[in-house]
Amino acid sequence: MGFTVAIDGPAAAGKGTISKAVAAHFGFAHLDTGLLYRATGRRMLDGLEAVEAAEALTAEDLERDGLRSAEAARAASQVAAIPEVRKALLDFQRAFARRYGGAVLDGRDIGTVICPEAEVKLFVTASDPVRAQRRFDELIASGVETTFDEVLADLKDRDRRDSARASAPLKPAEDAHLLDTTDLGIDAAVEAAVTVVKQRLEQGR
Repeated sequence: MGFTVAIDGPAAAGKGTISKAVAAHFGFAHLDTGLLYRATGRRMLDGLEAVEAAEALTAEDLERDGLRSAEAARAASQVAAIPEVRKALLDFQRAFARRYGGAVLDGRDIGTVICPEAEVKLFVTASDPVRAQRRFDELIASGVETTFDEVLADLKDRDRRDSARASAPLKPAEDAHLLDTTDLGIDAAVEAAVTVVKQRLEQGR
């Protein structure tokens, strides 16, 4: 039987790290749905029209270099605001979510649009300065030249686009568990998420 964990939240809140850890803990498959949009955005930057890029997306596109760059993030946010792009990627995500053995999907509209019937929904958040510092540290470690102020401004701009878009805006599902990681270390944040999933699994027995 399928068991779906939907984890949403803004950039650099920790949802990716938490999602991977939860999937590993329970032996579930994991999908970073943001990569689908980053890969689509990357193909758009290469010259393809956005909807065409989404419809022609392949597994190899998800392995391309540069998908974690700020440029790819901005392009991802732009293509994600296009309803036809979201529709093109919808079936892939839903099929993955109901695969045998359980699945964890992280993104921005998993609990609200992609998998509204998910057994567990988490919305991971953190304060703007903390998120910006985390992303800044990641970029510097990977050799990207930037400043904290540039990263903070970019995050706020992306939050505005993602929250204001007409199609599948970034927001917590009504029945989502809120997990604020502002003052939590990685281990504590993962433990909190694992506890929520474990409780739901036990209820289903």
